[in-house]
Amino acid sequence: MPIFFWWVIAIVVIIIIGGLRVIDQYERGVVLTLGRYTSTRIPGLNWIFPGIQRMIKVDLRIATIDIPQQEVITRDNVPVGINAVVYFNVENAEQATLNIQDFTTAVSQYAQAALRDVIGGVELDSLLSERETISAEIKKIVDEATKSWGINVTDVKIQDIELPADMKRVMAKQAESERERRAVIIRAEGEFAAAEKLSQAAQVLSAVPGGISMRTLQTIEKINPDPSKTVIFALPVEFFEGVRSLSAYLKERIK
Repeated sequence: MPIFFWWVIAIVVIIIIGGLRVIDQYERGVVLTLGRYTSTRIPGLNWIFPGIQRMIKVDLRIATIDIPQQEVITRDNVPVGINAVVYFNVENAEQATLNIQDFTTAVSQYAQAALRDVIGGVELDSLLSERETISAEIKKIVDEATKSWGINVTDVKIQDIELPADMKRVMAKQAESERERRAVIIRAEGEFAAAEKLSQAAQVLSAVPGGISMRTLQTIEKINPDPSKTVIFALPVEFFEGVRSLSAYLKERIK
């Protein structure tokens, strides 16, 4: 068998082996033939013609981008520092390869710009209380802008909001004032409830002849629990009349 034949077989084997490509389940392979897009390969064992075709693998898994802290001035002129995280994945491998050079950097830059625009249009109170709503608005803007790149933005999360030191002090004072206000309300409600109970007790005692006088005696006993000491109280005549009324009432009940 001529040596030329063996050379042909060797070249064919090299071409076949050299053209084998394995695509993982989470990838797609974009094939360019002489520089032009020809197909997108699915997971598994694939073959391309070496030297004529080239395969670019694209990862379809959800990726994250940390947006570095952005210095933004809110609509009410409060400077804040904000950082966030963007979650996205490639939906169309062909578009992500052909329409954008570096989609990860592009998504990051666009998300930073969208974050500054949205935060600059809201007031500080809204930023602190409506974080989820603002994150959803940023996500919508970035997602619409990157659709033509074959990118799907799944979520945007605002992580930290850094406030100026003087603003932190003001907010701390406001929080302390709010706590004091609530404490005053709670004390007032407690005193009101106690006053209602006392009013009810007074009505019950008043319904019994001499009841008020008996309550007075109990109070005097608590004031001086030590029998070795003598305490003199000046009591009105009505007090003794109440005691007599109570005594008569009890005798009547016993009968």
